[in-house]
Amino acid sequence: MDNEKLFELEIISPDRIFYNGQVSFVEMRTREGDIGVYKKHIPLTVILVPGLVKIYEPSEPEPKKAIVHAGFAEILENKVTIMAEVAEWPEEIDLNRAEEARIRAERRLNEEGEGVNIDRAEAALRRSLARIEALK
Repeated sequence: MDNEKLFELEIISPDRIFYNGQVSFVEMRTREGDIGVYKKHIPLTVILVPGLVKIYEPSEPEPKKAIVHAGFAEILENKVTIMAEVAEWPEEIDLNRAEEARIRAERRLNEEGEGVNIDRAEAALRRSLARIEALK
């Protein structure tokens, strides 16, 4: 691949530098919808929601998949920095736990009555669905 089309991608979570490398394209989920970024994208800052981040490396035929639970991305012409609350590779995810979390979140959302924090339940559901999506 032509190095002139590559840019730096850095994904940072509180506990580690999750990813740092040269990529040709990256896709991520924002509050406004999915976004794809090539080199020389207009400068932009976006808020991320739980979802897949697809990382296109020049030497790989298929994108790497990561799960980001929340955070933001700073997009510059030659670099994208993702600051994530949590970032995970699919192999770090336990599918059974993700399915159980999905069921619990759906149950809470279907409950009638006080004491159910709808925002927390919806966030838990989005996180569990992102994990499940990454494994399929």
